[in-house]
Amino acid sequence: MSAAPAAPAGPASGGTQSFGGDRPNRGYSDGGRGRGPRRSSRDQRDDEPKDGLIEKVIHINRSSKVVKGGRRFSFSALIVMGDKQGRVGMGMGKGAEVSEAIKKGGENARSRVATVSLSASTIPHEVYSEFGGAKVLLRPASPGTGLICGKTVRAVVESAGVKDVLSKSLGSKNTSNVAKATLNALLSLRTREQILKARGLEHRLTAIKTA
Repeated sequence: MSAAPAAPAGPASGGTQSFGGDRPNRGYSDGGRGRGPRRSSRDQRDDEPKDGLIEKVIHINRSSKVVKGGRRFSFSALIVMGDKQGRVGMGMGKGAEVSEAIKKGGENARSRVATVSLSASTIPHEVYSEFGGAKVLLRPASPGTGLICGKTVRAVVESAGVKDVLSKSLGSKNTSNVAKATLNALLSLRTREQILKARGLEHRLTAIKTA
């Protein structure tokens, strides 16, 4: 005598059962908005530079050394750092990894930050500088002109806070030499007030201000 077919089992008491057509409870983990965890304003402030200096990578170079086990690679990074308000510095870092080279270059640049004399959005006078075989000429420009220069010169003058300038790069196109020549040109700038004080002509400065 055959047994009667078993009735389908129902859901267990006190338990839950999910079906393919059901949607997950979105309000459980993220408030029903479908977004990931939000960062607090405190965490966002921690990522920002506390001293106002912004880091830029000008150039990364890779070199290799042949050893017994094969080739060993190393990296060097040229970093410029500035607050775009007259402070700028440059440094070189080396390491076995790119991130290590950038970190060391940033620390080196931060320790060499110096103040540059500016005149509103441009430079106070024309300046010429050489480093190695690179030659850089910077000329003042009227407001709204912008940065008429190559990418290496632009990275340096922009970090210093220059917004309007005309430049000419001659001689060697080596990125490191061009960047250092540009920085030397900025550091040699002097305003009219600084020149008069250095020559002991403060009385002329007073006459210019009262005129």
